[in-house]
Amino acid sequence: MRTKFPLVVCVLFMAGAVNAQTSSVPDPVNWTRYTVKNEEFSVTLPTIPAMITNKGYSARLKKDRKQRYISASADGVRYSIQAYENPKSQQSLEDFIAEQAAEYGQDVATGREVSSSGFSGKEFSYNSEGKPGTERYFATQDRLYRFTAHGASAEHPGVKQFFASIMLGKKPLGIAVSDGPGVPIEPEPAGRVYTGREVDKKIQLKSRPVPDYPDSAKAKAIVGVVVLKAVFSSDGKVTNIRVVQGLPYGLTEKAIEAARRIKFIPASKDGKFVSMWMQLEYNFNLF
Repeated sequence: MRTKFPLVVCVLFMAGAVNAQTSSVPDPVNWTRYTVKNEEFSVTLPTIPAMITNKGYSARLKKDRKQRYISASADGVRYSIQAYENPKSQQSLEDFIAEQAAEYGQDVATGREVSSSGFSGKEFSYNSEGKPGTERYFATQDRLYRFTAHGASAEHPGVKQFFASIMLGKKPLGIAVSDGPGVPIEPEPAGRVYTGREVDKKIQLKSRPVPDYPDSAKAKAIVGVVVLKAVFSSDGKVTNIRVVQGLPYGLTEKAIEAARRIKFIPASKDGKFVSMWMQLEYNFNLF
């Protein structure tokens, strides 16, 4: 007989834990590592990426195959990963590069050899739409990958972090993302954003919705804490949400959705409403 366990989601607000000078775009060293269920890669990105999964026809293989497009943007740079099924290594890395080059008009003679997690790959630099870009190709046991950073040179801190963080192989570490729009980085809020210690009166909560617990996460008995940083703005909105610590199977996304629905009276200083950084912790438990 299976025992049904109740769901408990605790929400903790920490007003003084966030630096007032926090930028809307996280520093590359503070990016979060993401992966995708059943894929063979993980990589750090500035925010939860958007992802689309579908099937596309490969003229070289003469068959449809599953493919994914994952992307996130920050500071004028778009970071993306294209993932393709390649069971039994039917398509070689060289053939995959040639296929992509034909589609995107790339010069395959200008690449250089690279490696990651023991897998050999190839890197190319290009210029498209008047902006520089860098991409790396890899083949794992059952997948073909194209990692791209478009909008800045290879020396850009974010581009360097993106490529240096690539990990390949079975069961990679990272927060598992699923198909969806991701969480775009919002523009830096206008005016100063204070910490709890700097205001005369902290925010007053009117309602704090509890996030849903996705069935997929409950089925896998996923528990833990999602930690977010956010601006509780002077106009009564929760903005600039950033993931400090996430959980897979949609728990991070559900925590973000709940955070956006929080109702509150803004903090005040010198008799005026002001914006304030807050840290939120959503504790997901099954017991």
